[in-house]
Amino acid sequence: MDTATYISLDATEIAARVRSGAVTARAVTEAALARVAETEPQIHAFATLDAAGARAAADAVDAAIAAGTSPGPLAGVPVVIKDLVMTKGLRTTFGSKLYEDFIPEDDDICVARLRAAGAIILGKSNASEFGFGANGCNLLFAQTRNPLDLSRTPGGSSAGSAAAVAARICPLAIGSDGGGSIRIPAAFCGLFGFKASMGRVPVWPGCRDERYPGASGWESIEHIGPITRTVADAALMMSVLAGPDPHDRLSIPADTDWLGTLAVPLPQRLRVAWWPRWHDQPIDPRVLAQQEAAVQRLAAHFGFDLVTEAPPDVDVGRAFPAIIAMDTDLTGLRALIAEKGVPVGDALRGVLAQNLPLEAVTDAITLRKAFTNRMARRMADCDLILTPTVGILPFAYDETGPADIDGTPVGPEAWSPFTSPFNLTGQPAASLPCGAVDGLPVGLQIVGPHLGDAAVLTASLAFERFLGGGA
Repeated sequence: MDTATYISLDATEIAARVRSGAVTARAVTEAALARVAETEPQIHAFATLDAAGARAAADAVDAAIAAGTSPGPLAGVPVVIKDLVMTKGLRTTFGSKLYEDFIPEDDDICVARLRAAGAIILGKSNASEFGFGANGCNLLFAQTRNPLDLSRTPGGSSAGSAAAVAARICPLAIGSDGGGSIRIPAAFCGLFGFKASMGRVPVWPGCRDERYPGASGWESIEHIGPITRTVADAALMMSVLAGPDPHDRLSIPADTDWLGTLAVPLPQRLRVAWWPRWHDQPIDPRVLAQQEAAVQRLAAHFGFDLVTEAPPDVDVGRAFPAIIAMDTDLTGLRALIAEKGVPVGDALRGVLAQNLPLEAVTDAITLRKAFTNRMARRMADCDLILTPTVGILPFAYDETGPADIDGTPVGPEAWSPFTSPFNLTGQPAASLPCGAVDGLPVGLQIVGPHLGDAAVLTASLAFERFLGGGA
């Protein structure tokens, strides 16, 4: 299989061809590695490339097929793993000089499941330090660039994962999402990104192992999930990733037929709410116009009972920084920084510099409860909520955010006002391409009720078929 042929295929087709013997896993892997060599000098998607490990895994898949053994549902499919997710025996830096040479002794649960399913891990994808930042910048590696426009960011913090999929290095990537870090880069790169309900994909040792300050943060809001080019590939990946694990106290039972959702028609007369703005947060009017047009087209085509409204009047954004700080081992991080004597990035320094009184933390918890309760009441008579994924176009690859929106200066707190609230509630949410502005993709967020993952995927597939694909 030559590179040009390989990069046109989705994961579902690659796995089928490998299982049938039409192509070897080794040939697919060599095509992927050739694509890495072609694109990596420009986009810097990787923190650590593991060509030798990928070739060995591919040979193992081919040997299993030759022996008549099932190679797994992802047989021979190349995948990249975000560098915040641990990989046994393969360097995992978390985007931080504090862990520059760290070799984990365990695979994260999602990685172990991918290996068992026959996926071929190409390496670790670049990310912002410990996930603090919606870009691909850290003090270890070159900044990741958007393959659709090399002058711009792919978003983050799952920057390298999205860049690798958009560059057609691989059809699947693992992202992690503590406030939008799957959905934001999916939107910026014209991809599909899915954050399942909290606990659908178990997390361990990442976010859970107290031995690794910094890496053990985000516990109450972190989600692991797929970044793909198609909804069908995301469903295939979820069929491998989802299911409880005793290591993760927040994991939940496997009660969703992920591949079955692809055969379910969209219900008639869906009750859909459209939230075009997040209170007074600024938004690029060109981006909003594309999202608004997509929503109206979808409503007309599928016959939604559509209502345009505002989000609940709860200042949930004010709770988010305190929740992050509460999940972070600040004492352990300070000790590790003193021990290592290496610099850390501005975002992490900002977290460490906070001196929050206990009331600020308890106020944040109360706001989270209030927003979650309001959302539960709203979803009682609403099937889906649609919002912009991000209200801006991708900004410069080496910047921390856009200069302004509508003439209003914008800081990091305005990057994802639509995404982080659903980390606090744990609701399923996806980002789907819905148009473009100046040749740059625009994403639409689809939010379902608590545990309504199948509804989000069913809707995403129907919308994808109607609106067309992305990158």
